[in-house]
Amino acid sequence: MEFVDKDPTLENYWRSIILFGSNTASYKFALAHALYDVATIDNDLITLENLAVPFASRICQHLKDAPKQGTSPTSKFLDSCSQFNSGQKDRGELISDTLKYGFKNVVDAFHVVNRKPVARRFFIDERKTNKGIRITDNFFELSGCSQYQSFEFETEARWRLVEEAWTSGVGKNVVDINYDQKLKQLFTSRNDQRVNVTSCRSALNGYQKGRCFYCYKGISITPGNTDLADVDHFIPFVAQHNVEGVNGVWNLVLSCYDCNRGVGGKFAQIPSIKLLQRLYKRNEYFISSHLPLRETLIRQTGGAELERKRYLQTQYDRARSVLLHTWEPEAQAGDLF
Repeated sequence: MEFVDKDPTLENYWRSIILFGSNTASYKFALAHALYDVATIDNDLITLENLAVPFASRICQHLKDAPKQGTSPTSKFLDSCSQFNSGQKDRGELISDTLKYGFKNVVDAFHVVNRKPVARRFFIDERKTNKGIRITDNFFELSGCSQYQSFEFETEARWRLVEEAWTSGVGKNVVDINYDQKLKQLFTSRNDQRVNVTSCRSALNGYQKGRCFYCYKGISITPGNTDLADVDHFIPFVAQHNVEGVNGVWNLVLSCYDCNRGVGGKFAQIPSIKLLQRLYKRNEYFISSHLPLRETLIRQTGGAELERKRYLQTQYDRARSVLLHTWEPEAQAGDLF
C-alpha cells in the first residue's frame, strides 16, 4: 500500500491496520484498545485471561450506544456482552465467554490488510503454547513514539464511523458523513435525527499520519495540547458561494496553527496545484478505508477516479477564479502522502 510504502514507519503500519483492515466485526478495534491498556515492557506475554477484561469491557461499552457491532446476524460473544449489560450474566460468565468466543478470529486477522499480513507484527500468537499473545519489540517501540497518544483517539474514531455504517445499514441506505463547523464534529442523520459520530480531528488525523496537511509539521489531536491541530477547509470557506459542498469531508484537512492562521498562513488564499494533488491522494485513502468514508466521498465527488479528479479540479478552478492568489508553505519534511 502506498500509504505505508511512502513512509514505512511503525506508526503507519499500525495505522494501516486500524484504517484499512477489513471490518466484519468491531473486535479489531477492541483488541487495539486492550493492547493500549495492558501492554507493558515489564512482561511481553499477555495471557488471554488478562486480555479478556479490557477487550470485553470495550465491546460492552460500545454495545450500549450501538447494538450493531458486526456484519454477522448472530454472535455468541456479542450476545454474552449484551446479556452482561442487561444483568443476565455476571462478570465471571462474561470473561468465560470471552475466552471461548471473543478471540476466535481477531488474533489471526488483526495484522491482515488487503488480504495479506502487514510486514511488521505487533504481537505473536502464542495461544497454543502459552495461552496468550506475546508483544513484539515493534509495539514497545511504537508506544514510545511521539504520536502514540493519538492512536487511542484515532482507533475510537474509526470504530465509531464503522459502527454507524452498520447501524444505518450500508447497502440499504447511503451513510452521509457531514461536518459541524462550530463543534468540529462529524455527524450523520438516522431516522431524520442528527447523530454525532466522532471528533473531526480524531477521524482525519490517521490519514494524514499525524502531520499538518500543508507543511508536514507534527500535530496533535489531544485537547489542550499546544500543537492541537486546526480543522481547515482546503478550499477556503469564503468561496462557499462558488464551490459545491465546501463543507464536505472531501475538503476538510488538519493544519498546524502556522499554516492556517499564523504569519504567512493560508487564510483566504487557495493552496497550490501541488497541494490539490495531495488532497486527491488523501481523499483516495478515504476511499480505500471503506465504509462509511468511502460512501461519503463517492457520493460527494464521484464513483470513479477520473470523475473524482475532475470534481476536485472543477471546484479548485471555481475558487481560484474569485480568490486569485495561490499559497504554499515551506515543507518541514519530505513528501509523506
